[in-house]
Amino acid sequence: MRLIVHTARRECQRMIHDPIYLVCILCPAIACYLLFTSLMSDGLPVKLPAGMVDRDGSSMSRNITRALDAYQYTDIVGHYPTAHKAFETMRQGRIYGFYYLPEGMEADALDGRQPTVSFYLNYAYLIAGSLLYKDMRTMAELTDASVAEAQLSARGTEEWQVKPVLQPIAIDTHPLDNPWLNYSVYLNNTLLPGVLLLTVMLVTVYSIGTEMKYRTAGQWLQQNGGRIIPALAGKLLPQTLLFSLMAMLYVSVLYGYLHFPLNGGLLPMMSASILAVSATQAFGVFLFCLFPWMRMAMSAASLWGVLSFSISGFSFPAMAMNPALQALNHLFPLRHYFLIYAGSALNGAPFSDVLPSFLALTIFLLLPLLFLKRLKRKLLTYVYME
Repeated sequence: MRLIVHTARRECQRMIHDPIYLVCILCPAIACYLLFTSLMSDGLPVKLPAGMVDRDGSSMSRNITRALDAYQYTDIVGHYPTAHKAFETMRQGRIYGFYYLPEGMEADALDGRQPTVSFYLNYAYLIAGSLLYKDMRTMAELTDASVAEAQLSARGTEEWQVKPVLQPIAIDTHPLDNPWLNYSVYLNNTLLPGVLLLTVMLVTVYSIGTEMKYRTAGQWLQQNGGRIIPALAGKLLPQTLLFSLMAMLYVSVLYGYLHFPLNGGLLPMMSASILAVSATQAFGVFLFCLFPWMRMAMSAASLWGVLSFSISGFSFPAMAMNPALQALNHLFPLRHYFLIYAGSALNGAPFSDVLPSFLALTIFLLLPLLFLKRLKRKLLTYVYME
């Protein structure tokens, strides 16, 4: 403990004299916390710009336009004379889609000739396209229902007989865990820790690599009597404390200030955040031992950290991935943190259900133990080349 405390004090002095440490530990995390939470403060993007091509000009088409414009996600910002003009505007990025009402729509609908209503979406923007599709598809179905209702009423059908024909089965939807369908709940609970863990990995590799770059690795080991374990533990301890503080900050913001769902209690998420930080540090040490050069280790840490956003399963379900990728995603600490979050915070599962993920993060802590001799030899013999 004396050696660890002495090395931790030495590391604190290095961090004070080299501002890149504090800048990399504090600034990216705080900047991302502010950016992502404010960017998705509404939960979902609303009033997305869309266009309308009304070739009919009837009272029915005007009612459709007003109703679609009143929907949550759609904002009719332009009326276009032709579909070609609307396509050009969509290609320019000024609208995400448009609704097309053909000529003679009202007359054909009332005569039972089933006119075709079309809508076109720019799915290069997946979220915008999906949300507009929801509104426009709903509008098309409601229009069809209103026409059928008018036809049945004209034939003398009573109102109580019309509704079962239009909707024979009533749907009662209850989204679980995130009933508001708030994208911020889905994304920020993984984006914020993901950015933090990426920074953890990079700073860990950099801090060990600079000992070789500035030729202080021998002095570092000598102060610990040549023992690599207290030397490594003391070096990483100040960083662990600061990164854990950043982790507690986003936990406080998400669950304390923004009141995101926390069905399993605060303790599992706090424990998972601190454990994920330590596990990522251990994985950073593992990467440093695995690659012969500091630059290569930094590149591998960057690649691994960025891939974790895609492969952890919060943006694309892991069960739909290729079997090889399903096996690979267990090698990412963020994946196990995500499983703890989904199981505990969202689903309120008992601790026994998320225990395998806690154990997996603990296994990451043991990775450097397999390469300590290699790390010590590398620190004593490696000559840094500019």
